[in-house]
Amino acid sequence: MQHERFLVPGRRPDEDETTAVTRAFGDSFATSRLADAIQWARKYSFFSYPFVTACCGMEYMAVAGPRFDLDRFGAALPRFSPRQSDLLMVVGTITHRQAPILLRVYEQMAEPKWVMSFGACTSSGGPYNNYAVVQGIDTIIPVAVYVPGCPPHPQAVLDGLLKLQQRVQDERVGVPYAGRHGSGRPLDD
Repeated sequence: MQHERFLVPGRRPDEDETTAVTRAFGDSFATSRLADAIQWARKYSFFSYPFVTACCGMEYMAVAGPRFDLDRFGAALPRFSPRQSDLLMVVGTITHRQAPILLRVYEQMAEPKWVMSFGACTSSGGPYNNYAVVQGIDTIIPVAVYVPGCPPHPQAVLDGLLKLQQRVQDERVGVPYAGRHGSGRPLDD
């Protein structure tokens, strides 16, 4: 939109409005409060893209159902278009044949975007230690949260979602996240 350029003088064409405001005004009280409000809104409005491939899909359906109610956490409306989603939930076994499709879906998502690895097969290949199965999707795309289990319990998925919400609240625009992977390894972003 052309009218946004007049809101922040000196805005570069490749940066968003929040980054331009931070660069123009520094880390003042008003911009830090504005960034906190934006992050609060983001953490309670996930639009998930469920990439379901295997038996963990039943557990995903249980979590999305009324008993565990993902709506309480702001993640109830799944989007089946990557351009409308910001949370990619990879659920189930990923084979090397599916890996390019998963990467394409991830690349089509708008920024900011996060990935949740749902289950043992997605996180580490699970019991399938062979040539056909990807041994962890973190070799293809960056993962924000790992949910362990085969299949993971709905409580574990909700705990992973709460950890993702905390990460989103702590992230800052233009600053690499200083947290850790779900495995405990430092992030190398």
